[in-house]
Amino acid sequence: MDLTIGTIIGDFILIAGSFLLLIFLVKKFAWGNITSILEERSKKITDDIDGAESARKKAEELAQKRENELAGSRQEATTIIEHAKETAQKNKAGILANAAEEAGRLKAKANQEIAQSKADALNSIKDDVADLTVSLASKILSQQLDTEKHSELIDRYIDKLGDA
Repeated sequence: MDLTIGTIIGDFILIAGSFLLLIFLVKKFAWGNITSILEERSKKITDDIDGAESARKKAEELAQKRENELAGSRQEATTIIEHAKETAQKNKAGILANAAEEAGRLKAKANQEIAQSKADALNSIKDDVADLTVSLASKILSQQLDTEKHSELIDRYIDKLGDA
């Protein structure tokens, strides 16, 4: 193998020419396609990054909205519980008032019935005493009594009255 400067320069020119021709052909036929593919890929990556950022922001907004709704729900639950407690207290007071009123009414009715029974008993006793008095008076009038017999007769009728 004989290497001379002429062959080296010739090979260099041939290789350089082939390389320049390759660059020219790549630029003319493939470079536009390659750059458009790279640009599309760059655009897709940028869009994906923007979409991910948008999705992250939307997720944060939804999380914040859920947190606010949860806080509102907690407040509403607290309000409902307080309202239920107030209603229970009002109902309790009403029930106690009704019970006290009913107890008073029953007590008054019982007192009235007791008074009526007492009055009936007194009327019955008055009738019995009147009958006994009339009976005693008739016996006294029909008999001539001295003081001793008079006492004895009264004691007998009082004993009969006690037995009745």
